[in-house]
Amino acid sequence: MRGDPRTFDPDFKGPVVNRSCTDVLCFIIFILFIIGYIILGLIAWVHGDPRRVAYPTDSQGHFCGQKGTPNENKSILFYFNLFSCTSPSVMVNLQCPTTQICVSKCPEKFLTYVETQLLYKNDKTSWTYYSQFCKSPFPKSDRSLSQILMDDDCPAAIFPSKPFLQRCFPDFSTKNGTLTVGNKTMFEDGKGKTRNAGELRAAANRINKILDAKSLGMRLFEDYATTWYWILMGLIIAMLLSWIFLILLRFTAGFLFWVFMSGVVGVIGYGIWHCYKEYNNLRGRQNSHFTIYDIGIQTDISMYLQLRQTWFAFMIILCILEALVILTLIFLRNRIRISIALLKEGSKAIRYVPTTLIYPVLTFTFLSICICYWAVTAVYLATSGLPIYKIIAPAGQCKHENKTCDPEIFNTTEISKACPGAQCIFAFYGGKSVYHQYIPTLQIFNLFVFLWLINFVFALGQCTLAGAFASYYWASKKPEDIPPYPLFTAFGRAIRYHTGSLAFGSLILALIQMFRIVLEYLDKRLKESQNNISKFLQCCLKCCFWCLEKAVKFLNRNAYVMIAIYGKNFCRSARDAFNLLIRNVLKVAVMDKVTDFVLILGKMLVTGCIGVLAFLLFTERLPILIEGPSLNYYWVPLLTVVIGSYLVAHGFFSVYAMCIDTLFICFCEDLERNDGSTEKPYFIAPTLHGILNKKQLVPQKQKE
Repeated sequence: MRGDPRTFDPDFKGPVVNRSCTDVLCFIIFILFIIGYIILGLIAWVHGDPRRVAYPTDSQGHFCGQKGTPNENKSILFYFNLFSCTSPSVMVNLQCPTTQICVSKCPEKFLTYVETQLLYKNDKTSWTYYSQFCKSPFPKSDRSLSQILMDDDCPAAIFPSKPFLQRCFPDFSTKNGTLTVGNKTMFEDGKGKTRNAGELRAAANRINKILDAKSLGMRLFEDYATTWYWILMGLIIAMLLSWIFLILLRFTAGFLFWVFMSGVVGVIGYGIWHCYKEYNNLRGRQNSHFTIYDIGIQTDISMYLQLRQTWFAFMIILCILEALVILTLIFLRNRIRISIALLKEGSKAIRYVPTTLIYPVLTFTFLSICICYWAVTAVYLATSGLPIYKIIAPAGQCKHENKTCDPEIFNTTEISKACPGAQCIFAFYGGKSVYHQYIPTLQIFNLFVFLWLINFVFALGQCTLAGAFASYYWASKKPEDIPPYPLFTAFGRAIRYHTGSLAFGSLILALIQMFRIVLEYLDKRLKESQNNISKFLQCCLKCCFWCLEKAVKFLNRNAYVMIAIYGKNFCRSARDAFNLLIRNVLKVAVMDKVTDFVLILGKMLVTGCIGVLAFLLFTERLPILIEGPSLNYYWVPLLTVVIGSYLVAHGFFSVYAMCIDTLFICFCEDLERNDGSTEKPYFIAPTLHGILNKKQLVPQKQKE
């Protein structure tokens, strides 16, 4: 189970130079998948049309505002009967059961078809204005309202509207606390009914929220335009603070840890004292002698706090917790000291190999390329195909509803007579060819390869950083014996020899993540029809796969360290890493928790400092030092700076975390290979050797 420890090898000088390609089969499969991914992107690019996302589409499937078409100067979508668009999702998906046409501008006044007929003899300008919102212009309004509505050539009425997201939405406003449309509260709908603004608001309730979001978006844009250089300056300061914090960890890691642990012991001690004080104060009070069993289950938590037994139980629990913390610190003090010394050594390693702090930029670049390619491919796949039209009835009582139809001949079919008011509306893009039938499968393939590539990018970064820091650890004299350009050398080795191994590890993670995504999808789709047992089983499955993903990530991380050092394949490296960690399980547990604490504290410190400075600046509370910008919402740039600072700190500390993991693996290997004698001297720092209380460390120069 634990494997055999490493033995002394006088020729071992750190990361193996002479190595061969590993996991070649997985490398070939990975390359084939990438080639297939590129071919998929090309096919999607040929068949897809992103204009279908950029431009609104009318009921005939024609783009509004597309150059070189009759709608070139008609870039706005107009809905004939907005009252039929009661579902907000219908509006967003362009499947509102009413005719939609492209227009050059939105209506600016109230006008009904009947009014244009009455005014036509004396005022032809009303009809001229009205006819631009019809399917095609008419010389005069001599057709009856029923005929117009039956043929669906013109809207029954138009209302004052404004364009937003290239669509005509009602021009809502508030006058003396009353909702109005075009300064009117009541208006005719063109079909003989009097409507109010509230009804129109109800028909497009959530759409109005989008309209409200427009003004909010403008204010947010103004705030970003005003503060972008302050945000950039804050991120630069966060980068400098992160770098300084990592360098200073060499001197402050132990101090920070012991101060924190003293605080934990002190807080628990205060809790014990407070529980005893409450327990003593309740002595003699009425009903305080009752037990928790006597009062049973109560929704009012304060009732339990009136019992002496409650505070006594709290005090016992805190005493046990205090004892466990103190005993842990006492019995694991040497391992904690080793962990702190490794943290300090990690700070020195980054100081000697500073190029590692630049690597997160390369990782970010690779991730951006993968995300952009996946998103563009997904859009092109989603917009592949020909326009598909569906029958939609306003009342939803047509037996032919949701069937495909042809808008050119729909009005001449029996369906239009059997379902009065039904429309043949553009629904989506698709087709009956093999390619179009397999678009959902291709989207799944697109997502899977995307997950594989994302995990491969992270694996490449971890293996590269591990190789660089391993070169530092196994150098006899630091920094003289550190090989030149350790980061670039490690990156070249990882790409040249171990692409297959990194692809193998990332493939396992991608499969687990894909299964988790499928579980989430099924949970969303079947939420209404699930019973309690199926929900419980699904919750257990999601929890198990979450834990499995975390465990595989931890094992992969250490396997990549072994690959960087010894150049073996993924399975053997994972086995060796697992056995090594099992042989040093207590050191692993302590090291992991101490490192987590320091990293969390560092991120909080950097983010908190930048956040406080940004808050004082954006709320104009530093008028003496510097005048802050005038903003609509100060929290917008503030949150941007805080989140950005956290991400910057996370990027720096992820390098540090990989450094600590690598040094820890090397440290455990060093203890198994060597014993500190003249023949087998340690590579570890003298401070670490002193903590181990082993043989006197022989100077590295005597190793020769």
